[in-house]
Amino acid sequence: MDVSLFPAVSFAELRGRLAALPGFDAMAATAARGRQEQLTKPPGSLGRLEDVAVFMAGWRGTARPEINTAQALVFAGNHGVCAQGVNPYPQEVTVQMVANFEAGGAAVNQLCRASGAALSVLALALDRPTGDFTQGPAMSEAEVLAAMVQGADAVDKNADILLLGEMGIGNSTVAAALATALFGGNATDWAGPGTGADKDGMSRKIQAIEAGVALHQAVRGDGLAVLAAFGGREQAAICGAILAARANRIPVLLDGFICTAAAAVLETLGGDALAHCLAGHVSAEPGHRRLLERLEKTPLLALEMRLGEGSGAAVALGVVRAALAAHNGMSTFTEAGVSGA
Repeated sequence: MDVSLFPAVSFAELRGRLAALPGFDAMAATAARGRQEQLTKPPGSLGRLEDVAVFMAGWRGTARPEINTAQALVFAGNHGVCAQGVNPYPQEVTVQMVANFEAGGAAVNQLCRASGAALSVLALALDRPTGDFTQGPAMSEAEVLAAMVQGADAVDKNADILLLGEMGIGNSTVAAALATALFGGNATDWAGPGTGADKDGMSRKIQAIEAGVALHQAVRGDGLAVLAAFGGREQAAICGAILAARANRIPVLLDGFICTAAAAVLETLGGDALAHCLAGHVSAEPGHRRLLERLEKTPLLALEMRLGEGSGAAVALGVVRAALAAHNGMSTFTEAGVSGA
């Protein structure tokens, strides 16, 4: 990393280092916007594709950004809250799906192949689930920081864009608990069916979230403390990867509800910590749209997806590639000999 964020020995030390993170390159963005105004099209006629191109320019620090290397990371973890019966599938599925990712058989493998992203999966102590947050904290401060380091270390410094996803039975409950503790409201405002919870499963999920939020009232609103209270390791790794990407001026495509809830932890730390992140899509999980609104992120796509794994981010990469293809490949009015406005 260009900015030394890790290792940090405490949350306080990490918070103190965030001010050194690089910001948006306004000069590169202005140059990119100027190019957009000269291309052979009516101004603004490509809508958000123009905005995406300018966004990429500002974070990559060049008026004509390209995606030569797109990296996709999927982090996997297991969760102690599954002891409360919140998950319709057994936790062994996390291990089995990691093997499926590694064998190339999951949906995200196909979507990354189609969009041109190199996919890696990182399993985080699957044999040691985090603590049950209804009984105590999911992780210690040291465990959170260790998982964040793993996430940060997985980021390719030479990537032009980073896609983030996750896998972990029970982690939709964790995501809803994080959102409730960070932004308030009731568990019913944030909890959704996840991998297909029935009525009884939803009841157990809501009860677990309510019990956890009541137990950890003292940390509500404090992002890193909330992350320790509710977990999981994959969410912490996502946070570490987002910060590593920011340190290296790499734009990030967020996936669905679980990934976005993890990212939201950083938003509470100030400094526009998620300014380099785009919402790849809005999922069918009920809390995701509400969460994106709180983060003021407008999704690139709305396809009723709710798989996770980074699948929505992988599809959205095609939109970003299209934006840059138009931005870099189109002729200007002068080059094409076309009369401008």
